[in-house]
Amino acid sequence: MDRKLFLQQGMTALGASFILPLMGGCSKTADAAAASTSTSTGTTSGSCTLAPVETAGPFPTVTPSSLVSSNIVSDRTGVPFTIRITINNKNNSCAALAGAIVDIWHCDADGNYSEYGGTSMQSTNYTSVHFLRGRQVTDASGLVSFTSVFPGWYSGRAPHIHVHVYSAGGTSLMITQIAFPTDVCDTVYTTATNYYKKGKQDTSNTSDNVFSDSLASELATVSGSVSAGYTLTHLVTVSA
Repeated sequence: MDRKLFLQQGMTALGASFILPLMGGCSKTADAAAASTSTSTGTTSGSCTLAPVETAGPFPTVTPSSLVSSNIVSDRTGVPFTIRITINNKNNSCAALAGAIVDIWHCDADGNYSEYGGTSMQSTNYTSVHFLRGRQVTDASGLVSFTSVFPGWYSGRAPHIHVHVYSAGGTSLMITQIAFPTDVCDTVYTTATNYYKKGKQDTSNTSDNVFSDSLASELATVSGSVSAGYTLTHLVTVSA
């Protein structure tokens, strides 16, 4: 089964052991216990909007608590990429949520994930390495920052980052995904070394099965250049 078919049909059990409890399932409503009023387009409360709930799969981090690091590059090469995510609490008038645990993961420039591979879904075997995965705790401003490389893409999905937010005590609060501006992706994928061999992604944000109905809530701001690197900023609102 290839990735596109997997994403179209949805996930069954992930079958992985996690140090902290990870949410099962892959639909946008699968995290109802963590965000019972959220929908695929987010839920507003005044000016406060919950992040859309998304799937963690098909390549979630197996043991995220072992990957506490702000620099998640490892041996991967690509355009330098700083990821800055702020976590707000809907249940506290959207005040910054300090002390939240934030896991992120994304593919490399070739569209491959660490901790997986050797299958029809991803032929390259990276089961024994852990690149482009990391965990940080939000500061007093609700901010976490990661040093990475700009993600590549694979068939059937628009470029994206996965985010899993936990409370300080380890309770799952939100699993969501972050999309990228098309013009930035077009520039990277057609001009940057390690990316241009594949060219532009084959799936746009608006046709992506995750972002097509929730793009306004999941589209990040990305600034910079191929030569200087890029910085992503994004706000994720949870109920804590």
